[in-house]
Amino acid sequence: MKKMTILDGKKIASDIENEISLEVQQLLSRGGRAPHLAAILVGDDGPSLTYVDNKVKACKRVGFESTLMKFSSTMAEEKLLKEIVRFNEDEDIDGFIVQLPLPAHISEEKVIETIAPEKDVDGFTNQNYGRIISPHHGLLPATPYGVMELLRRYKIPTKGKHAVVVGHSRVVGAPMGLLLAHEGQATVTQCHIDTHDLGYFTRQADILCVAVGKPNLITADMVKEGVVVVDVGINRVEDATKKRGYRLAGDVNFDEVAKKASFITPVPGGVGPMTIASLLLNTLHASKVRTEGNNKL
Repeated sequence: MKKMTILDGKKIASDIENEISLEVQQLLSRGGRAPHLAAILVGDDGPSLTYVDNKVKACKRVGFESTLMKFSSTMAEEKLLKEIVRFNEDEDIDGFIVQLPLPAHISEEKVIETIAPEKDVDGFTNQNYGRIISPHHGLLPATPYGVMELLRRYKIPTKGKHAVVVGHSRVVGAPMGLLLAHEGQATVTQCHIDTHDLGYFTRQADILCVAVGKPNLITADMVKEGVVVVDVGINRVEDATKKRGYRLAGDVNFDEVAKKASFITPVPGGVGPMTIASLLLNTLHASKVRTEGNNKL
């Protein structure tokens, strides 16, 4: 059996950041301005704070301008929508995100659909989602975009392969299936956590992408030899041996499945860094569209 290879998202994301940084330097040398990514954070959710902070740090590394607006969890929906409209109209901002999840009293759908599609660097709006299958798609959902880039840079073929996606969320699972089918030209089976006899489907996968938020859902008996595994899940699992009282685990039992896989992402250090890298790529593209009128990714 071929030796297993770790899909090192941290390394590939670093490579992408270096490429973006070089492009920003060239842009500035021609008298242009650095792309500007903004973020809105409502409330004090711990993981969201960490994630947004990582985005701000990534902007600094590549030479982007960044703005972070923090609001109380009691912020009124109407006020948040007004802030989004203000960001839509701000000519200095190329792209922005509203960090999810939002407090229960705020409609995520209403918030997402208020974001201008050309500034929607998370790729969540209905317009950008619908354009995934267009030859000239818009800004792609960041995590699936990152997965496709990871596969491409490791030269993993997708054309004609059987890709099984476990998870059907609007953020990852559903667009992942669309990208694998249309851009990757793979044969795609879309499953979710309640799929009857899930292992029947996952054992057929040449490429298995899992994004359901259930630690260690996929075990060795559920995959075939040589499978390519992309684990999007990131879960907190209680662990008394850790100072913080927990450890991070994916949706795939890494120790078991790695023995059969040809390629596999670690958690953490796999898909997570690629999501932020894709956010930067989307921001760079949004900036180019606004300044150069080039609408092709």
